[in-house]
Amino acid sequence: MYENFTIRNADKKDMPVIVDIYNSTIAGRMVTADLEPVTVESRMQWYNDHTPTFRPLWVVETNGQICAWVSFQSFYGRPAYNATAEISIYIHHDFRGKKLGKFLIQKAIDECPRLGIKTLLGFIFGHNEPSVKLFESFGFEKWAHLPNVAELDGVERDLLILGKRIY
Repeated sequence: MYENFTIRNADKKDMPVIVDIYNSTIAGRMVTADLEPVTVESRMQWYNDHTPTFRPLWVVETNGQICAWVSFQSFYGRPAYNATAEISIYIHHDFRGKKLGKFLIQKAIDECPRLGIKTLLGFIFGHNEPSVKLFESFGFEKWAHLPNVAELDGVERDLLILGKRIY
């Protein structure tokens, strides 16, 4: 199934689609702490913080359409943490529930040695059970539970930090 998918480094011209996929998750209050849609302009510094050899931003294409993206972000921003990265995966609604997330987590894990990453982290809302289960299926464990740190539409939500050592 995944032979029809291509993963490549994102380009600036991909930002409108990346932002659209991200914004499509906001209303569900399951994936992101943003409460209102973001703009391409507001995400350009985030885009610029990615580099193909250290903290890549990948887009996933099928039949010329971007259907998902994967981001590696630095944890805590200090050099001692360079071998630790946060991974984020966002999938276009038409491609959710088709095991694309599993494919992308495995690809990310496989690329960690090349990127110098020894520890991967996922920051996931506690009520986002599908994402928690997905990460746990790859051996991620709950390393932190931050109760009621987010408020979404008047409902306080927990944040979990799931971690995995990559050897």
